[in-house]
Amino acid sequence: MARVDITVRGAGIFGLSIAWACAARGARVRVIDPFGVGAGASGGIVGAMAPHVPEAWNAKKAFQLDSLLMAEGWWGQVAAAGGTDPGYGRTGRLQPLADAAAVSMAEARAKEAQVLWQGRAVWQVVQATGAAWEPASATGLLVHDTLSARIHPRMALAALVSAIRAVGGEVVQDAPDTGLIVHATGIAGLEALTAATGRKQGGGVKGQAVALRYSGATLPQLFIDGLHIVPHADRSVVIGSTSENHWQDATATDQQLDALHAAAVAALPVLAGAPVIERWAALRPRATSRAPLLGLWPGRQGHFLANGGFKIGFGMAPLVAEVMADLMLDGVDRVPADFHPH
Repeated sequence: MARVDITVRGAGIFGLSIAWACAARGARVRVIDPFGVGAGASGGIVGAMAPHVPEAWNAKKAFQLDSLLMAEGWWGQVAAAGGTDPGYGRTGRLQPLADAAAVSMAEARAKEAQVLWQGRAVWQVVQATGAAWEPASATGLLVHDTLSARIHPRMALAALVSAIRAVGGEVVQDAPDTGLIVHATGIAGLEALTAATGRKQGGGVKGQAVALRYSGATLPQLFIDGLHIVPHADRSVVIGSTSENHWQDATATDQQLDALHAAAVAALPVLAGAPVIERWAALRPRATSRAPLLGLWPGRQGHFLANGGFKIGFGMAPLVAEVMADLMLDGVDRVPADFHPH
């Protein structure tokens, strides 16, 4: 490539999404990652794109909502550009309601969703039907939302790489930094920002998940007592994930994952005979603020930061990509104030 306008350091979901958004607008883009595409947390298996509950509204929840609402069209453009399926599906989600208090809270949230979700998705209390792909509910009632979606993380990253290359961009393991620089390097980036600012900016939280062979690509994802059960387009169902602040081996699976698997089978007996096809563990970057860190790198002209997606990185990615492209290419700052690194 003769000239590069944007160099993106990091080939995870934020880095590749930003690269695609810039390349789609005509910028010459190069993504560099010495470890390869999806080498960090973005190369995981869960892919649950689930909304925050519609209450106690704030900038983070509003940003995520806008991103989830634009996701179908955005990922459709990625697929069309590169000819590769990202494994996206807005299939909704079911959650059991344990008691009368939970039902009352869910009904209040349903009313909030009517306003906050702009009539483009619903959060509603429905009667359980006893179907095999349905969590048992002590009240006989479930929450059904039509905003939740799933995406296959590895398929999505491959689709982004194909789209970037289709419009003349590069995804490589080594090259010099030229043009504007975006740092989307996960935990290493949080550590570098901590060193540069003298303030703790975040760190890694270990997660574990397990994939089973089960065909259910059109089924809704389930959320049961903090457990995500996500059917994917590749005939897998993924169960995840743990959130561990203490560990000995960041990439090892252990009895905590065994417990997740057992809990999922107990909650959904139809999975009892499904064979395990992968056990996964890795560290995920979580900012101290619990919100993504987006914007100018403090004190470094021409350098930008996109980090700290933690468990909502794929759900946030479409809007993260577009607001970062606005900032870098047009000088328009639409990043929520709480997301700016300091």
